[in-house]
Amino acid sequence: MFDLGRLSRPIRRRIIRASQKTRNADFRIRCRLVLKMAEGLSAHAAAMALGCAPSTAWRVALRFRAEGEQGLLDRRTENGSLKVDEDVRGGILQIVVGRPADHGFQRSTWSLEVLAQVIAKELNVRRSRGHLSKVVRSLGVVLKRARPFVRCPWSRRRREDRIAELRALAAHRARREVVLFVDEIDIHKNPRIGPDWTLRGQQRYVETPGRNEKRYLAGAYDHAQGRLIYVEGDRKASWLFVRLLHLLASIYHRTRTIHLILDNYVIHKSRWVEKALRELGGRIELHFLPPYCPQENRIERLWKDVHDNVTRNHDKKTMIDLLEAIFQYLSTRLNTQREPLGC
Repeated sequence: MFDLGRLSRPIRRRIIRASQKTRNADFRIRCRLVLKMAEGLSAHAAAMALGCAPSTAWRVALRFRAEGEQGLLDRRTENGSLKVDEDVRGGILQIVVGRPADHGFQRSTWSLEVLAQVIAKELNVRRSRGHLSKVVRSLGVVLKRARPFVRCPWSRRRREDRIAELRALAAHRARREVVLFVDEIDIHKNPRIGPDWTLRGQQRYVETPGRNEKRYLAGAYDHAQGRLIYVEGDRKASWLFVRLLHLLASIYHRTRTIHLILDNYVIHKSRWVEKALRELGGRIELHFLPPYCPQENRIERLWKDVHDNVTRNHDKKTMIDLLEAIFQYLSTRLNTQREPLGC
């Protein structure tokens, strides 16, 4: 038995309090070993009770008898502050927000090697590639594809005012009025290639046709009701959009005004469209988004889901099979209605 002697009440309270507050499991074990051995247990019995090696209990007892409470601390604390403390983590986040070119590198994207060099230079902290990978993951930094965009030519004030106006229209529509988000989606027989889970060392193959074939859907999405109305055609032209307008006028025949929020694509502004709007008695009003602001059109997310779940890496042999798969997917997600065949 290794006799530590009885602990005074103040020391015992300090050790108990320290073991309860610490997040360091090793320090907690050392505190509990000392408390149990001070109660009269042998080093071996204390180790068995706490699930650690007897040699650990002997080492803790020797250090505690020689140094007192200081002997419970991790000796690595004498090495200085942690190399990746909160200040360093904040500095890493600021570096990642920028680009390698901001620090004199010709690369346009980050790699762990370049990031390690910048961190060593800017923060005076040197970390291995493996450790740095764990640190950036813990900070929520992930590897993902960049998203291309075109800057809106409007002024910021004009763009924000227009977006706020359209959001208010969608949120507070009047009685006997409906607000729909309109856009077209391109359907290619040639599959869109995207990432997929595979076993290490294996490659997934997607057969592509020798000749591509295209179809287009023009849709109107009622976000409030979870409803999609669409037509299908072999060209993205004004006549496809006009067919959608006539279908909407037929479905919403009791609605006083049909508001359509859509982009500035040329097929939405042609003379054919203007003529169709006049023939429909002005019941349909077009509200155009600022240029290059697709994120404000709620149907865009729906079309993205179609590509993610149906067209990407698809194995359909014919366009008819591919369209049927899309129609089925849409019908399982939403209340859908499309133009009758033969129209």
